[in-house]
Amino acid sequence: MTTSSQAPIKVLMVCLGNICRSPTAEAVLRAQVQAAGLGALIEVDSAGTSDWHIGEAPDSRSIQAATTRLYDLSTQRSRQVKTLDFEEFDYILAMDRQNLSDLQDNCPVADQQKIELLLNYGNTGWTDVPDPFNAGKDGFELVLDLVEVACNAFLAHLITKHNLPNQQHPHV
Repeated sequence: MTTSSQAPIKVLMVCLGNICRSPTAEAVLRAQVQAAGLGALIEVDSAGTSDWHIGEAPDSRSIQAATTRLYDLSTQRSRQVKTLDFEEFDYILAMDRQNLSDLQDNCPVADQQKIELLLNYGNTGWTDVPDPFNAGKDGFELVLDLVEVACNAFLAHLITKHNLPNQQHPHV
């Protein structure tokens, strides 16, 4: 059980390059956590399994799509998953099965249970959050649709599992 006197629950969102899906998921979950009044109890970050975009801002199309739904990605910068992340984070949520597999291949045995697919939460009918990089505007909107549902369900899971205050979360 987590209380306000304990360390915050740490959640890491992971995709390939950390410029589209995982920054979007980070911003969505962070906004939902803040709206629920749980910002002191849950920390959210994101990273990529590749080193392709280290230090870069999220894709401008991700920023634009997120901004229309009042999510702010402007301060985020891409980083690669590091070994210490497996120890430091309580939950590591992959955007798709390939990144899940890459994470599992690099994760110490003791921390394997922390890794799962984001879309295990919510009832989206999808297994993977599709990479919108080569898609049009609709691809970025689909990412937001899927991520909003999954993050909402994941937050409800955290509230229940860790006995967090839930009076401000409408779906619990």
